[in-house]
Amino acid sequence: MADSRDGSLTGLTESEAKEFHGIFVTSFIIFTLIAIVAHFLVWQWRPWLPGPNGYTSLIDGVTTTVAALV
Repeated sequence: MADSRDGSLTGLTESEAKEFHGIFVTSFIIFTLIAIVAHFLVWQWRPWLPGPNGYTSLIDGVTTTVAALV
């Protein structure tokens, strides 16, 4: 009696492999969507590319905030 796991490198049957693949793809898509939303929210909060005045406007804003706190 031959086992159906003999020809597989992973030791999974074809149905087990398809089930694992489905879970993996679904998890990857969910992770990617969460990462895209997180990057968008961070971009809205603090863009990582300088504006038209370069990073000087960012430094001016920081110095103004620090001066207000002190």
